Amino acid sequence: MLCYNCGCSLSEHDFCTACGADVSIYKKIMHLSNRFYNDGLEKSQIRDLTGAVNSLRQSLKLNKNNIKARNLLGLVYFEMGEVVAALSEWVISKNLRPKKNIADMYINMIQTNQSRLDSINQTIKKYNQALVYCRQGSQDLAVIQLKKVLSLNPKFVRAHQLLALLYIEAGEWEKARKELYKCGRIDSNNTTTRRYLKEVERMITPEEGAVKGAGRRKGVAPDVIKYQSGNETIIQPVNAKERKGLSVFVNMGIGIAIGIAAAWFLILPARIQMAQVAMDEELRVIGNQSDEKTLTINELEQQVKTLTNENNGLETQLEGYVGTDGTIQASDKLIVAANEYLASEGDPLRVSEYLDEIDMEELGDTASEAFITLYDTLANLIGPELAKTAYDEGYQAYRQGDYTSALPNLAKAYQYDETNGDALFYLANCYKETDNLEKARETYAQVIELFPGTLKAVNSETYLAELNNGGN
Repeated sequence: MLCYNCGCSLSEHDFCTACGADVSIYKKIMHLSNRFYNDGLEKSQIRDLTGAVNSLRQSLKLNKNNIKARNLLGLVYFEMGEVVAALSEWVISKNLRPKKNIADMYINMIQTNQSRLDSINQTIKKYNQALVYCRQGSQDLAVIQLKKVLSLNPKFVRAHQLLALLYIEAGEWEKARKELYKCGRIDSNNTTTRRYLKEVERMITPEEGAVKGAGRRKGVAPDVIKYQSGNETIIQPVNAKERKGLSVFVNMGIGIAIGIAAAWFLILPARIQMAQVAMDEELRVIGNQSDEKTLTINELEQQVKTLTNENNGLETQLEGYVGTDGTIQASDKLIVAANEYLASEGDPLRVSEYLDEIDMEELGDTASEAFITLYDTLANLIGPELAKTAYDEGYQAYRQGDYTSALPNLAKAYQYDETNGDALFYLANCYKETDNLEKARETYAQVIELFPGTLKAVNSETYLAELNNGGN
């Protein structure tokens, strides 16, 4: 047992040896909670589920963190057909103890079985619909719905009780008694079931005085029992006289019993032996087929392994051609950019669209000297005008607070004019405003390094310190 104040283990003393808190009452509450849990466990073992629920609820009132009591309460609810209540208790248990909790297994057992989930949902819907029919006075429809509910969830105690109550309302005492007996097998000490059953038994089996006095009623023999079943009056003999043909039926029954016994002991063993031989032959055939399939699977696995190795070799060869293909594609884009520059009389925006698609870092050493020269020439030709246009558009969007639109323009402005420190500074601010804090730190550091002693560098140092102190 742990201290409620500091969490340390408690000793036999009435105070915590770690923090000195008085734990005498706390110990009594914990012991009482465990006592109610043990009582609930004993009652659940003898199928007194109602008593178990009451004891376990009392245990949880005293100690809501009693995980064993909460899990057991969920199991008891599940056994009574109350699946939703059971899931509620297991979810609470899992939240109180996320790790090493058997409630995980119970929840997964239900949630991973889609058919069981669908069955639970159908049970709840149909039971609620039956209640609606009862309130509307449509007992026949309610009975149909409850039968469907019990076909999906035979342990749903409340559905059995409601169906029995409808049978009682209709005067069908025998059907009501059968449903109540089913309830008793699930929950042996349910007070509602006992109350209904007492009323049913009273209607089916009259009191002794009523039997003795029945003979004095006009038109009713003294050795009969009279009771109502629906709209009919049933008169049942108590001690019917033995009929003359009874011995004939007894002899016939004995002959039938002897015939069944002879068939059981003489014919059935031979049939069983024949079935066993047929089963052994079928198992042998299945075993041979299994061996053949295993051999085929091994061959296929070997083929898969061989093909995998060949595929890896081809992928390695393909990687050797990637650089060449990339260079060819980049050359095509560079040629298109040059043609666009000549055709559009040096429109920097249209030329930059093709140049931006070329990644010089990715090409690396595969790019030829002529390729690099032409790329640099085009970049230098369109660079000043493109940088100015991109900066004006980016700065205008930045002033309007449209940082997302300003980002690409400011980045392009600095890409084509690395002397434009304002573009780099506003780019860093855009990164900060769009929560790209890592890029913001990196860009502020560039401003401080490339433009020392300027107002941009001083402001960048301030913003960088705020980002670092903020822990983002």
